[in-house]
Amino acid sequence: MADDIPFDRSFDDPPGQLREVSPLIRRMVAGNSGPFTFTGTCTYVVGRGEVAVLDPGPDDPGHVERLLAALAGERVSHIVVTHTHRDHSPASRALQAATGAPVVGCAPHTASRPLAAGESNRLDASADRDYAPDRITAEGDAIRGPGWTLTAVETPGHTANHLAFGLEEEGALFSGDHVMAWSTTIVAPPDGAMGDYMVSLAKLQARDDRVYWPGHGGPVVNPSRFVRALVHHRRQREASILDRVAAGDGLIAEIVPKLYEGLAPALHGAAALSVFAHLEDLARRGVVATEGLPSLAGRYRKA
Repeated sequence: MADDIPFDRSFDDPPGQLREVSPLIRRMVAGNSGPFTFTGTCTYVVGRGEVAVLDPGPDDPGHVERLLAALAGERVSHIVVTHTHRDHSPASRALQAATGAPVVGCAPHTASRPLAAGESNRLDASADRDYAPDRITAEGDAIRGPGWTLTAVETPGHTANHLAFGLEEEGALFSGDHVMAWSTTIVAPPDGAMGDYMVSLAKLQARDDRVYWPGHGGPVVNPSRFVRALVHHRRQREASILDRVAAGDGLIAEIVPKLYEGLAPALHGAAALSVFAHLEDLARRGVVATEGLPSLAGRYRKA
């Protein structure tokens, strides 16, 4: 979606195989590839012998069975969840039933604020509303095992409840869907919020992580440079949206084809949501105006 970001789409891990990616981290990709999940959700195993499973994945019994088989002889001490999208958290229930491990991590799903009538139900379709953690972790809370420590970093934006987790022993960050090497992140109101997303990017810029392990695709190997490119891209996108509104394109349906020339049809919905998120944030800041609450079908103008 952006030529100014150093994307890496070379990731080719086959689904269902638990592979070591660092001394303390193993990864198994779920078989749920698609336009928004890339090759599938990355489930991470942290530690050896007594382990944490981070982002167990979608409601896919086969994925859980393969994960448990690969961990035979080891004890799952924690099931850690970054956010409540249905490609990340539903397998926590089957994994807990099989292991007895507590589910820890993000809070249950909640939309962060109201939108126009009927819009919330349309935009929250991907939410896992059955997720019920045993313990909610907040900024700075630690989850520990033998030789490993995961520290929660609150990163709202992609979702209101999104968390990243720093692995202190390796200078690594499990970035969930907040930052991914293969694509920009979808920010879709009312659960996602562009203003929160930008604040969370600034927060990550202030850290000194060596590598990010994201929820989809391969690692972000130069996090500082990559996040800087993401921030620049979002600012440029906002400026382009403002230019279109100033030129008289008040509808999102008018703006999207002019900003995303040649975009695959399967991604048009995601592009519209991204433009909507920017316009909602611009309306909140008083830069653009619309009638009533911001909506996908609303007409926008310069304030």
